[in-house]
Amino acid sequence: MEKILCGVDIGGTKLSVALVSTDGRVIDKCIDCDHVSKTECGMTEQVRGNILRLLSKNGYSESDLLGIGMGCAGHIRYKDGIIITTSNLKGYKCYPLRDAVQNHFRVPVVLDNDANAQAFGEFRFGAGKGFEDMVFLTISTGIGAGIIINRKVYRGMTGTAGEFGHTIVEPGSDMICTCGNKGCLMAVACGMALPQLFRKKIEEGGISSLGLPADFDYSKVDGKLIKRGLDEDDPVSTGIVLDSGRYIGIALYNIFQALNPPLIVLGGGLLSWGELYLSRIRKTFYELARDMMHDPVEIKVSEIGPDAGVIGAASLVLESC
Repeated sequence: MEKILCGVDIGGTKLSVALVSTDGRVIDKCIDCDHVSKTECGMTEQVRGNILRLLSKNGYSESDLLGIGMGCAGHIRYKDGIIITTSNLKGYKCYPLRDAVQNHFRVPVVLDNDANAQAFGEFRFGAGKGFEDMVFLTISTGIGAGIIINRKVYRGMTGTAGEFGHTIVEPGSDMICTCGNKGCLMAVACGMALPQLFRKKIEEGGISSLGLPADFDYSKVDGKLIKRGLDEDDPVSTGIVLDSGRYIGIALYNIFQALNPPLIVLGGGLLSWGELYLSRIRKTFYELARDMMHDPVEIKVSEIGPDAGVIGAASLVLESC
């Protein structure tokens, strides 16, 4: 029987586990949403149990696995398999998740940041096929990135390279990031920032056509509401999308200057905002790069799809193959 991979995607709202073929196809998966309330050991046991149940359900055993790859949002010390910090889960500070899972299995277990995992998955199975180098930027609740150089993930000294969400794109901004700095890309362009961005537009005199009540709870503003606003030509929503697209375009320009990649792949939930958003990103980037771009840089949209988290996590097993 051909060997398969297992991918585990650990996020702030769901824990996904999947069996994945070596060509990037999801064989079967399961999703839990109760892991956030568990202790570190409890969540580790949940991962173990889900892997074993999926194997049994699909007629596999552990010996059919090449390995288990795990992606987790947060700062990951890759070489030691440790979650340094994560804002998505309570606790987990300096938690050795890789070894905690490895204790239950004989096959290799790999742990990395979720954006690195998605980047390598995109490189192996998606828009990055055929390239040696690329950068992947995911724009969702937060903003993360993964860097591929010479067909390998570049992780830097600690393992936290690629935190472009914490690069400062608007030094004069009063928008504070979760890291405590002002004007980070995450503070002005990610899903977590949308409630503040929407409120700010209203306080500056913007008038929304969405028919929101006077006592509207701005914490309810999310990417879906903004998409609805786009569909209904709401000026506040449209302004947020254009502003966010401009900031992402500035970030891509900074990536271009720092790394000079031939390809930048964009993923994440906010890409549902569509062509207006994408065209603003590309227009800003190309206007800034101008004649400094001596060779073409492609900006593509992720091709893996909604299972990017588990496919990317599973693909980490193949990095050393």
